[in-house]
Amino acid sequence: MDADRIIGSAKEMAGGVEGTVGEMTEDAKTQASGKAREAAGTVQNLYGQAKDAVRDATDTAASYAKDAYENSGETFRDGSKAIAQKVQDNPLGALLVAGGIGFALALLMSRPARRPPPRWRYYG
Repeated sequence: MDADRIIGSAKEMAGGVEGTVGEMTEDAKTQASGKAREAAGTVQNLYGQAKDAVRDATDTAASYAKDAYENSGETFRDGSKAIAQKVQDNPLGALLVAGGIGFALALLMSRPARRPPPRWRYYG
């Protein structure tokens, strides 16, 4: 818990008490001061909550990145084993898929570049 949350909550509560005292004594200055202190406490409390949320999100993201890094080798090995097993189970299908991918890449690489249409300007 961030210190701004604690201080903000304390200011908010003190401002509420001061505002109530101002209402009871019908002192507009005390009442306004209490409302201002309460608003400042609310803002500081919200700021502390935002800092806590950012800290939690950063910690979570770092944890996910660490887990992904540690498990990346295992995932790659598992994927390689699964592909090798599929190729062994169905070699003709694997050959057709590889040929189709090669054909599609050849079509994409041999296409001429698209040129924008000519822009005709009449000067006259």
